[in-house]
Amino acid sequence: MRLIIAIGIIVALLISIKLSTVLVDKSGFGKSVSIYRMKYIKKTIHIALLFIYLAILVMFLSIEYSQVLIFISSIFAVLGVALFAQWSILSNITASLIIFFGFPYRVGDYITVVDKEADISGVIEEISLFHVLIKREGQLISYPNNMILQKPVVQKIRVEEVIPPTDAS
Repeated sequence: MRLIIAIGIIVALLISIKLSTVLVDKSGFGKSVSIYRMKYIKKTIHIALLFIYLAILVMFLSIEYSQVLIFISSIFAVLGVALFAQWSILSNITASLIIFFGFPYRVGDYITVVDKEADISGVIEEISLFHVLIKREGQLISYPNNMILQKPVVQKIRVEEVIPPTDAS
């Protein structure tokens, strides 16, 4: 019976990975997102799904909790020290997921990030897992994902959006 449950959990994981891939592709192509960006997002979601299903598998296989807890606490201790030292990495990865699904700007849009300390405006060149690349007058500005979610962003209106189309009749 345990073998059937384990196989069922593995099949559910594979189906979840396939569904998440299809959903990210559909959302990404609908928003004209870079293929590399979609690849980052898919990997992040797949890793999260793997950990979730691994935890479910451990629960159903009735592995002794003391052994699992020692292993998991060791991993969390190492990850905790690493992420505490570099908390911005986790913050940027989380912001990357939010930007992928909810950021109203795309590659090629001219934006201005409202920041009183510096003038950050230009064309979005790339949105990666950790930062947004903004090109301005020959300069390439790397702006962290978590910061771009915290600051107001102004999109410049394109000329073709302002001028209504005329009838050729």
